[in-house]
Amino acid sequence: MGLSMTSTFIKPMHPEGRKFVAIFAAITVVLFLVAEILGWIGVGATVWCYYFFRDPERVTPKGDNLVISPADGIISLIEPAVPPAELGMADTPLTRVSVFMNVFNCHVNRSPVAGEVTAIAYRPGKFFNASLDKASEDNERNSLRIQMADGRDIAVVQIAGLVARRIVCFTKQGAHIQAGQRFGLIRFGSRLDVYLPQGVEPRVSIGQTMVAGETVLAELS
Repeated sequence: MGLSMTSTFIKPMHPEGRKFVAIFAAITVVLFLVAEILGWIGVGATVWCYYFFRDPERVTPKGDNLVISPADGIISLIEPAVPPAELGMADTPLTRVSVFMNVFNCHVNRSPVAGEVTAIAYRPGKFFNASLDKASEDNERNSLRIQMADGRDIAVVQIAGLVARRIVCFTKQGAHIQAGQRFGLIRFGSRLDVYLPQGVEPRVSIGQTMVAGETVLAELS
């Protein structure tokens, strides 16, 4: 029972967060020297930083025809849109499903499908609120094109938000990736866009809560 309770409340932290937790902890020590109340505020901030970089295990549903949510958060937009031009896909509008992550969500990103990463393209940009529609066009972003076994492509785009200043991508062009596999991380507060193949309709609604690597976004026809 003790082990179960521990695993419930204490999640593993992604290595990307170690230096930030160390910085927060060092600042907390200084704050305690200044005033005890400030030190306890620092403790709270350090705990939040650890929590932000948590990286829990996820159980991905089985099925080659499933598109899985790449991020924790809520569905903020579902609309037709042309995939980022830098991915080299056709300029035909596809259904874009946007998952908005606030600063309390887990920010580890996972692949929505299994396939080969045929293109990765980073583009610098602005830092508008990631929940806004214009964030897809104007904000800093990192885009992946994944070709599935049936030859169809899915695009997944990491978009920096209002306070996010760093997009991290763990995979490389040419890599074969599994559905639910970790491929990146964004800090702090951001958004993931998924461009579904032509004719594929989402199985989610605006405002619905997503769990990265577990919630089904769509079924491929």
